[in-house]
Amino acid sequence: LTPTGSTSTKVELRGNVLLLECIAAGLPTPVIRWIKEGGELPANRTFFENFKKTLKIIDVSEADSGNYKCIARNALGSVHHVISVTVKAAPYWITEPRNLVLSPGEDGTLICRANGNPKPSISWLANGVPI
Repeated sequence: LTPTGSTSTKVELRGNVLLLECIAAGLPTPVIRWIKEGGELPANRTFFENFKKTLKIIDVSEADSGNYKCIARNALGSVHHVISVTVKAAPYWITEPRNLVLSPGEDGTLICRANGNPKPSISWLANGVPI
């Protein structure tokens, strides 16, 4: 089985295409199956290529992080390999701050929600000066 060993790691960026490859040799030719440990493969974004040797997940997100196992099996036995996937993400808006127009003495709230991996820090500035 290629990759060799029992485990390997893969890092991908949010929004990209995740490609995982598992090549098995044997006679009779092994059948390859992919599973996500503790979860499901995303039904509408998962594709198999090259006789299931390649698992392709499009538009990956942090939720796609986890352990993916390829299992190669024929009538004489089976072998497997686990690929630990981490999806990293540059900061992105969950709720982007919006302009706020207030009258003198009026209260207002600005909301800023961002995410990413690693988790971004948020800082507030007024006219370029930290507050």
